[in-house]
Amino acid sequence: MRIVTLSSEQFNKFAQSHRYRNYYQTSTYGTLMTKFGYNIHYLGIVSDTNKLIGATLILYKQVFMSNKIAYAPRGILYNYENLEDLEEATKKIKQVLGKQGFMLLRMDPYIPITIRDSNGTIMNFNNKGNKIIDNLKSVGFTYKGKTKAFETEKPRWEGLVILNNSIDEMFSKLEKRTRNKLRKALNFGIEAYRDDSNDIEKFYKFVSDENKKPKSYYEQLLKYFGENAEVYYAKINTETFTLNSRRAYEKELENNSVLSNMIQDQSLDERQANNILNKKMESDKLLDSYKNSLIQATELLKQYPEGIIIGGAIVIIYDNAAFIIIESIDPKYKSQNCEYVLKWKMIEDYTNRNLKYLNLGGIIGDFDGENQHNILNEKKLGFNTTISEYIGEFDIILNKFSYNLYKSFNKNKKNQS
Repeated sequence: MRIVTLSSEQFNKFAQSHRYRNYYQTSTYGTLMTKFGYNIHYLGIVSDTNKLIGATLILYKQVFMSNKIAYAPRGILYNYENLEDLEEATKKIKQVLGKQGFMLLRMDPYIPITIRDSNGTIMNFNNKGNKIIDNLKSVGFTYKGKTKAFETEKPRWEGLVILNNSIDEMFSKLEKRTRNKLRKALNFGIEAYRDDSNDIEKFYKFVSDENKKPKSYYEQLLKYFGENAEVYYAKINTETFTLNSRRAYEKELENNSVLSNMIQDQSLDERQANNILNKKMESDKLLDSYKNSLIQATELLKQYPEGIIIGGAIVIIYDNAAFIIIESIDPKYKSQNCEYVLKWKMIEDYTNRNLKYLNLGGIIGDFDGENQHNILNEKKLGFNTTISEYIGEFDIILNKFSYNLYKSFNKNKKNQS
């Protein structure tokens, strides 16, 4: 067995047919990352019979003196089940990368270990998952553990909407809360559409600081992924918002008036009177809410008669599936639930294009008590979502002395700041 350097063409040919292929392990992604300070290296694992049996894209930067940390995004494309072969491949990789000045190799293989329903109940599991984990640990990798959220690099849990039914069937399977928020948003003028020009100027203003990469990153991503990258926007149709807000207000005003008259009925017993009073109080709250919506809608119509964009998302199409790379909403309009309309529009579009699934991105893998409906999960799991749990993150030290020195240097630097 030996480790070789591959051309991008050789790497792509191998990666495209591997069972755990993913868009991070592509030369397109590698080229993108070179524009933002990363170096790339395509490594191949060749058997004694001169057959290519493994490959990976390595990303790296110089982080300490002349030393580097290697990262294989979404893992080395390799069969981890054969312990003897894995042991030899790991030894060879350590030798090659160690000589090249690498201190550490990190990877997070794109290997699902469980498939769950939206409540977190296991529907299927990878019966080789534990064996793979044990094999990697036995050859020297440190297992970062089964976290319930995000690891150092990529999420360990993702939500997928399987696009194998008609639009009507998929709508009927949405969680009730999701259906209600979707209907409410549509009724109040929220629309979503794919922007054929792939312009991210308006979208970038909403990207939160915690997720923000340079605008040029998203521009380059769209450039390099080409026709496989798409931009979606959500907007308020201010005319529809105003019209429907007025209708809702007027309808509730009429209902409130009827309840006010019923309260005056002296023939009602105590139970009936209390019931009507409670309905009147609830109607008062709704009336106040609809009045505020009407005021907001009228003002927005004056300022933005053509509508106003309030959210957006970037999607990559890979291997007949769609992946939401980033999604962001203008915080001033977070109560409008436009993210539900954005996702539903994608579901409609990608179903009509016969894609296999829509990957909604990372979720929190904690399904007990309060955490089951945390904000992140609630906005993703209500679409009859299937949850994919991946095997997790692994590190292996390539140069113990340099890596310990690097950690000590970083610790001292933090203590001084």
